[in-house]
Amino acid sequence: MVLPRITIGICARNCEAYIRETIESVKKQDFPHDLMELIFVDDGSEDRTSTIVKEQTYGFDISANIFHTDWKGIGHARNIVIENARTEYVLWVDGDMVLSKDFVKQSVEFMDSHPEVAIAKGRQVLRRGGNWLATVETYARAASRMLNYESDGARSKSLGTGGAIQRVKVLRQVGGFDENLRGYGEDFDLEIRVRDKGHLLCTIDTEFQDYERRSLTWNILWNKYWLRGYYSYYFSRKNKGIIKHYRMFPPAAFVAGLLQAPKLYRLTHQRVVFLVPIESTFKIFAWYCGFWRAQNSRPKRARKGR
Repeated sequence: MVLPRITIGICARNCEAYIRETIESVKKQDFPHDLMELIFVDDGSEDRTSTIVKEQTYGFDISANIFHTDWKGIGHARNIVIENARTEYVLWVDGDMVLSKDFVKQSVEFMDSHPEVAIAKGRQVLRRGGNWLATVETYARAASRMLNYESDGARSKSLGTGGAIQRVKVLRQVGGFDENLRGYGEDFDLEIRVRDKGHLLCTIDTEFQDYERRSLTWNILWNKYWLRGYYSYYFSRKNKGIIKHYRMFPPAAFVAGLLQAPKLYRLTHQRVVFLVPIESTFKIFAWYCGFWRAQNSRPKRARKGR
């Protein structure tokens, strides 16, 4: 029996609007399907996410395991994937993400030829979203990762887990994800520990699309970044000094957006990129409101979600 070489790890909650496309993009991968396995963890969905996954994986030619939990947080869900993986690598796919057809093939080939790299992430495609706000968010997030993650200057920047391939033996070596980081920051925390073991992180030239391919509203954007700010507070308590607050103030976000816009325009030729400073300022303001709320509230469970 030939064991699979890569695990597709999907940890999702309430993703019924996106998960069908996500699974379809896994089905369409040009990597041999008998060398892949899918581990899906439904972390307490209150919609049809789990039902859709079961429908999509019925008759699947990729080995699939589906786990269900009450909402215990993203760190706990990711550890279920690590504990059950039978492979060399795990590729994390968010429940609202779509992979390019060659994503798995390119990722595995890169890791096979770069044993010094523990984590490598594909890049977000520079493509227009469902409306102008989604387009600006796509471009802004892509620009934020246009840096050399092998440099010391990138130690305060997170690759993020969605669209990243990781070596399973390294994940186990560092103890997996911190289950106390329930909503956000569990990936950055793990990256810090991986770096401390002397492993490298980098990006690779293969593409994915994220939630921005659909339309966005200011309310959805606010909620996403409020939650990131809330949970980032707990990450910052564990990893003191990693979050540079002087870089996170709204005026700093506006300046960073001003610097990103010309570069993005040269890449996309889309004038909408000049709205990046405004959108970035809005997101950071939401992030700080969430961070301030966590900092000034009694310890209690935050709103469920990610």
